[in-house]
Amino acid sequence: MSANKNLLYERQAEIAKAIAHPLRIAVIDFLRDGEKCVCDIAEHVESERSNVSRHLAVMVNAGVLSCRKEGLKVFYSLRTPCVVDFLGCTTRVLKCQAKEHEKLLASL
Repeated sequence: MSANKNLLYERQAEIAKAIAHPLRIAVIDFLRDGEKCVCDIAEHVESERSNVSRHLAVMVNAGVLSCRKEGLKVFYSLRTPCVVDFLGCTTRVLKCQAKEHEKLLASL
């Protein structure tokens, strides 16, 4: 494998790790409709603002989210909305797995 391909795979893995938490997935799903302040995000995911802020920082550092300050409020948005497509893909994988499990159970 070439060094460039390896670097690409490493960066892709970093992005996947930044998304790989249920709270972070909930945040991404919430931000699909546009920019939100951290207070609204924390309320939506039913978690403390400090906890949510740590998760948001991980996703900002990985390039998944963008943020901006307006007065005392910090607003977050999807840097590349196509990340929502990844969530749709994972849902399709889960549906496929469920069908396979149904077939297996029916054969018992």
